[in-house]
Parts: sequence; C-alpha cells; structure tokens
Amino acid sequence: MHELSIATSLVSLVGDALESAGETGTVEAVRVKVGALSGVVVEALEFAWDAAAEGTCCEGARLDIERVPAVVRCGDCGAETTPGDPPFFVCGACGRPASEVISGRELDLIALELEQTQATADPAPEHRHAAPHP
Repeated sequence: MHELSIATSLVSLVGDALESAGETGTVEAVRVKVGALSGVVVEALEFAWDAAAEGTCCEGARLDIERVPAVVRCGDCGAETTPGDPPFFVCGACGRPASEVISGRELDLIALELEQTQATADPAPEHRHAAPHP
C-alpha cells in the first residue's frame, strides 16, 4: 500500500511548511488534490492518514481530498473530454486517440488550515469603543 508512504510524505511536507513559515499552531486540516490517473486509492490514503499523522503536527487533523477527474484533449478536433472507465484515451467527441492528458495526474498539497487562537488580552481602554461622530 503506497498510500501510507504518500500520507507520511504529506505529513513531512506539512511539518516543513510550518517550520519555514515560523508557524506553531495546531493543524486542523490538510487539503490535497488527487487526480483520477494518479494511481492513488483515495480510500486507502484516508485510512493511512491517521497512522501517518499520529505523534506529529498533523495528529487529529482532517485530510480533505479534492478529487480531480481525468480530462484529455484530442489532437485532431481539439475537444477536451473525460475518458471512459477504465480510462481509454480516446476523444469523446470524434473517437480518435487523445493526444494530451489535461488533468487527472495531480497529487498536490494545496492548503493547510490552522487552529485560530483568540487574543486573551483586552485592548487598551481608549480602543474599546468607537469614537463618537461629531
């Protein structure tokens, strides 16, 4: 199951991103894009996430996965279509072989959601209320 190594790599990337940004907050969610042609079994990645995140900055964080469909472009007619299942790389418009994969190979870390902390100190008294209008 290579999804465990992918989950472990995601945890490492999150840790590196937090360190380089000087962040120390709690990670609440990790957002990734996973393409239909990436070879990743989304359900297996979700299962592996908790094990990979245990004892790290990502422990308890949600893994939000955006699935990206496969889209191919035909070199003959220029149409962009979704290949059939299993992915047959033929144009859905003209039936000729598709020449280019436009999307579906993604495996990208796209965003982190950190816990928002509230300031506990009261603002100075002169800043507590808006100034009256003249």
